[in-house]
Amino acid sequence: MYTREQASNLRHEFWTAFGRYMGPVPSSEGMRINWINYHTRVRDVFFRMNAGAKEASIAITLEHRDAGIRDLYFEQFLELKDLLHATLEEEWVWEKNITLADGREISRITKTLSGVSIFNKDQWPDLISFFKPRIIALDSFWENARYNFEGLL
Repeated sequence: MYTREQASNLRHEFWTAFGRYMGPVPSSEGMRINWINYHTRVRDVFFRMNAGAKEASIAITLEHRDAGIRDLYFEQFLELKDLLHATLEEEWVWEKNITLADGREISRITKTLSGVSIFNKDQWPDLISFFKPRIIALDSFWENARYNFEGLL
């Protein structure tokens, strides 16, 4: 078991290592990009990577407070589902309405890798191998898809 500080340090160390590893990788547009804090440039649409003690996940989260707008975004993603899955070369889990631990309601499209821990440095290559191709594929998808969202609001 790790102390809170040790766990925080390990998380920080992993994400720093991942950021350095991904640093030389350009975006699909050939630009330098912050892969860890990917900026979609569409309000309340995020690409999130998470790694914990038992699993890792990567997700598209739709976090607008207005359920109607969030539904509109989700429906737009559904329109692009075939393109998304073709770009990712796999299917992800679609959740239209979920409630987070803090009480916020969001929608998300996610892929999870079970049986890995950010606290086990021997599994970091597995985590990187999970995140890298998926965040790159999301970037490639988003280069074409983001224009469908910019005019929605």
